[in-house]
Amino acid sequence: MMRRFFTYLFFSLFTPMALHAQIPESQSLAALAARIQPAPDEVFSKFREAGMQPVNHILTAKEKDKVAKAFTTLSPLHGKILKQHLHSISFMDNMPNTALTSPVETADSIQKFNITFRAEIINETVSKWATWKEHTYYTFPKDSGMEITIDAGELDAMVYVLLHEATHVVDAVLALTPHSGEGDTVVTPTAFTRGIWHTSNVPEKAFISPLLATTRFRSGKQVPVSDVPKIYKELQKTPFASLYSTAAWFEDLAELVSIYHLTAKLNQPFQISVKQNSKEIMGFEPMKNKLVKKRLEQLKVFYE
Repeated sequence: MMRRFFTYLFFSLFTPMALHAQIPESQSLAALAARIQPAPDEVFSKFREAGMQPVNHILTAKEKDKVAKAFTTLSPLHGKILKQHLHSISFMDNMPNTALTSPVETADSIQKFNITFRAEIINETVSKWATWKEHTYYTFPKDSGMEITIDAGELDAMVYVLLHEATHVVDAVLALTPHSGEGDTVVTPTAFTRGIWHTSNVPEKAFISPLLATTRFRSGKQVPVSDVPKIYKELQKTPFASLYSTAAWFEDLAELVSIYHLTAKLNQPFQISVKQNSKEIMGFEPMKNKLVKKRLEQLKVFYE
């Protein structure tokens, strides 16, 4: 995955009274939702070249309201960076992935970014979307009896996906992960990657697992759902909050920030459950992993 083209293959429960009581900062964050434009031509071209037929999605008034509320859930650092560096947001129908963050050329020297979302996520919950996403990592034989669910609360999926993509923008601007290294290049680590990542997409030896190496974000292939219990047990031996976190250091940052913010700041659950013939055989919460918790010190910058 290219550093400058990040691909990522919630409805806040405000009462009407809360809406009227919004503080100015929340109002300024909600205003970011006004930067809706059709996606840049190159984004449409990328999908069409892959055989897709994406179409610009015109948001309804209700959908615009949901998007605005999603922006109000962001951290202080997300808000600060997006106010200066978010060029536009876009929504597509017939989009193959969930979201795409890409740089936009402008007349000045300030970095600007477009975030394009699959419009369907506006009307999905985080739980429904996260469960669907997790299922795409595996093959499910008809007689497997295996089921994976993620309980991530009932906020709109837009909240989680916006958190993830906005973190990519923050990272691109502030270089919270190294920007000079791609692929197998070894570069000076940042505080976030030190001791965790050897190169941009290769973890340090202590966190390399032959089993995790077979998963979609390491091998590019789906694995049998029967491997799920073993895979999640291996994941819990690492400092990564999700399987997607193992793809590269910039996805690691975006996933850790998103899951931490969802659980610690928005008071939502994030629990993974694996069932065999309707009986739970394992479950875990990534944010209770001691190796993951050790890394939370690096996220303070988002809340200062």
